[in-house]
Amino acid sequence: MNTESKLPLEESRSLNFIEEIVESAKVGDSLPRVHTRFPPEPNGYLHIGHAKSICLNFGLAKNYNGKCNLRFDDTNPVAEDVEYVDSIMEDVRWLGFDWEDRLFYASDYFQQIYDWAVVLIKKEKAYVCDLSAEEVSSMRGTPTIPGTPSPYRNRSVEENLDLFERMKNGEFAYGSKTLRAKIDLASPNMHMRDTVLYRILRAHHHRTGNKWCIYPMYDFAHGQSDYIEGITHSICTLEFEVHRPLYEWFLESIGLPLPRPRQIEFARLNLTYTVMSKRKLLELVKSNYVNGWDDPRMPTICGLRRRGYTPESLRNFAERIGVAKRENVIDVSLLEFCVREDLNKKANRILGVLNPVKVVITNFPDNHVEELDAINNPEDASAGGRKIPFTKELYIEQEDFMENPPKDYFRLRPGGEVRLRYAFYIKCENVVKNPETGEIIEIHCTYDKESRGGKTTDGRKVKGTIHWVSAQNAVECEVRLYDRLFKSENPEDGQDFKADLNPDSLKVIKGYLEPFVKNAKAGESYQLERLGYFNIDKDTTENNIVLNRTVGLKDAWSKIVKK
Repeated sequence: MNTESKLPLEESRSLNFIEEIVESAKVGDSLPRVHTRFPPEPNGYLHIGHAKSICLNFGLAKNYNGKCNLRFDDTNPVAEDVEYVDSIMEDVRWLGFDWEDRLFYASDYFQQIYDWAVVLIKKEKAYVCDLSAEEVSSMRGTPTIPGTPSPYRNRSVEENLDLFERMKNGEFAYGSKTLRAKIDLASPNMHMRDTVLYRILRAHHHRTGNKWCIYPMYDFAHGQSDYIEGITHSICTLEFEVHRPLYEWFLESIGLPLPRPRQIEFARLNLTYTVMSKRKLLELVKSNYVNGWDDPRMPTICGLRRRGYTPESLRNFAERIGVAKRENVIDVSLLEFCVREDLNKKANRILGVLNPVKVVITNFPDNHVEELDAINNPEDASAGGRKIPFTKELYIEQEDFMENPPKDYFRLRPGGEVRLRYAFYIKCENVVKNPETGEIIEIHCTYDKESRGGKTTDGRKVKGTIHWVSAQNAVECEVRLYDRLFKSENPEDGQDFKADLNPDSLKVIKGYLEPFVKNAKAGESYQLERLGYFNIDKDTTENNIVLNRTVGLKDAWSKIVKK
């Protein structure tokens, strides 16, 4: 694998290889019909890798004036839940896609799929097998050594039909029998060595209840569901490439008329500092390593949404990484770039201090409030402006003051002068320290009242501009500083992925915001000037604003820690 990070998308781009396949099927100037589907299994929440697939399937249909279905491949009731179904539909809608009236479930086709299994039995291309899963595995052989035939491989059609119907009727115990395809035990493709089509599974299904006690395997249900829905391009991730001969064998062996869907594989999304396995994500949730599927550290779509990512940023990310035939690893910084780029256009700017030290303006009138003008978003003139209160006591960041600074330090220092954003020039006159610890508890400054808005009568300028909030008017909030969930670029590289969890992936501190956000609503995003992009968390209440850090202002994450 190699790690890739691409530059921002140019206005025009070449076709990806899937689009080339579509274009190559032109007849004259007429493009072929394009009908795709997004087929999640409802056994977990969707993650950023699924977002890529959603954008690809729905985007391809849109680009070629076609259709895209949403179909749940719900063939394993043990792992499935309505909660997952609802969350998947919410995620697809949030990303900006609409399946219109084309919402389907593989369970809609259970009877038809069962009937096609009977067709295979009648054609002597399927048989009921009594071997256990362990026995089947031990007799499968290797890619260079043929498998050993099941002793039940040559059962008669009549016996197989009888046994399969009795399996359906619930006469046999779990694991006692399966229906297997009769294909080629010498095939170098292990999936062609009499793969299992049906297994006995006694579990309540979220849609069919207890009607069925046998369920088709994914490989058998998938292609036939595609055929029923009239899918033209069945787009799968690269691990299904070796399944394609089986996909085509089923369609051909059942004898389904042309046209049939074509399976096309593309490379799944691999992202640095991330795990993309549903099983592993579920383990993180169930073992309380994270606070649920929508924990903002998770790569789930709902987690990214809660963290403050926008649907536009995920769609732009999917477009930039493109569609590849080979596996690669995308640097997570590209995903961060995409949300930063989008929020730069949309997010209102506000002032906030996360690591405060008090500043007292000694020559400012007591109990006086000066209203200063501020711009909400310099990238969007329609966002307008707001008023910021300036008072005698302020908060600034601790790291914006140093008693003994280096030569190139342009923030506040003893005897030095800085500009307060949207406000005045202030000069540090002295500091007040805790007599026991030596910690600075107040910085006493004077302000130049003629420097309002950063302009002075004598034309002098200072190099440093820092942010601040009024101590009197600030809104106290809980700030959740999220970092990457894992320490290594590849958390799964030869170790237990949980051993690579970042113990500093979440820090919770107290911060202070300007009163503009007093009535902020969950989901709103803001840029805290000089600090990064943040959004209002769903845990926010009338008396407690909770702020999530979405991403820093630069590729290197801001290091905001409580001293």
